[in-house]
Amino acid sequence: MASATPLSEPMVLAHTKDHLFSDLAASNTYAVVDTQFAVEEWLSGRPIPSPVRERLAPFNHVELGSGFPDLVGVCSPGPELLAVERFGERPPLIAVEAKGDTDAETADVERGIIQAYDRLHQANAAYVTAPAETVSQTDRALARELNVGVLGVDSDGTVTPLEVPRVVGNRTSGDANAIRFQATAHGVAGKSFGLNHPKNYLGYPLALCHPDDTATVFSKHVIDAVEGARRGAAFLGLIEERPSGVVLTSLGEEVIRFALRRYESITAALASFEAWNGSRRRFCECAPEWGSLTRRVVWEYPATKLLVTELQTMHDDGFTTPSLVDLVEWLHITYPTFTVELFLRGTEDVRRRVLDVNGDLRSTALKEGDVFHSPTVFQLKAILYHAGILTDRGAEPHRLEPANDVWKLREPLDRTS
Repeated sequence: MASATPLSEPMVLAHTKDHLFSDLAASNTYAVVDTQFAVEEWLSGRPIPSPVRERLAPFNHVELGSGFPDLVGVCSPGPELLAVERFGERPPLIAVEAKGDTDAETADVERGIIQAYDRLHQANAAYVTAPAETVSQTDRALARELNVGVLGVDSDGTVTPLEVPRVVGNRTSGDANAIRFQATAHGVAGKSFGLNHPKNYLGYPLALCHPDDTATVFSKHVIDAVEGARRGAAFLGLIEERPSGVVLTSLGEEVIRFALRRYESITAALASFEAWNGSRRRFCECAPEWGSLTRRVVWEYPATKLLVTELQTMHDDGFTTPSLVDLVEWLHITYPTFTVELFLRGTEDVRRRVLDVNGDLRSTALKEGDVFHSPTVFQLKAILYHAGILTDRGAEPHRLEPANDVWKLREPLDRTS
């Protein structure tokens, strides 16, 4: 029986996303909706209101199994959503297929269950979500048999778990890894690098180990932007933020050892940072040893390895001085999900301007600087410049000319020599 108030697929999905990913600011949490929903009208000319699209954003075209789920993300669901008490250190990767009412028929829940089951090849849990009144007992029985969760959505936005799935292990695809990357402290969504000199991040572990107040010591010797430095140090894996407080990681401890081998104390090491304030010189040139340490640290950042590998491949293929547009178009062929998440801002407007409904790039939009994610094209690029990896420093999006923004390895390998 159809609901008295028909629920379209975009609206079903918006309510479901709000319920499953209620706190996107939480650690290890991130979600994207398929690009087919980044349109102004749905099916038979039904408009998707702008507020609904904003709830659905960001958009990306993520391949799991043999298709593209409507919603995919990482989170720690409440106990009412999963038939498990614990799911290990890593929150599960969740795929959702949405079904809604159309002018001609009610939601095809059975088809959604089959689609969700296919996603379990690479997701840890899968759901079908649909208007509550369209879910039959036969649908629920099939879902139980296939270990697919069923979420019933009411017209007022209430989401009720009708069948609860078990978490399963699986092999992980590149697209799934890209979403997991965004959900970790190493991702670039929402909060990330805010400072463009690596000394500001290397100095934070030293200040943390100093016997005096961390913020006071850091402000005195390094920079006043303590919060930005702490956040960047976490993104680079130098520190870990726990409920009990901030602690050093093994990589952060190595920064301390590095400093103590060269200075008589933590205080002396921090004092050396004062000479670099305001310097425009490349860090690896004005402080070679610290520059080498920077290179070691940023190499642990997952995006660095991908960028260096692909820039070398581009060099081998004759793209010796690629622009930002060249790089993004190149990366998108092999790593589409990762490329979108790393380079493009996550707003509804940007993703809709740059990606079509199939997740393909609109190349003309890439020539507009404001579509790019500042922490990547400005801060991360500047860090790679100071580490001696890239030839050019970064630029803020409002000053960026993507077609002329050079992404070139400072020391490319010549395969023919």
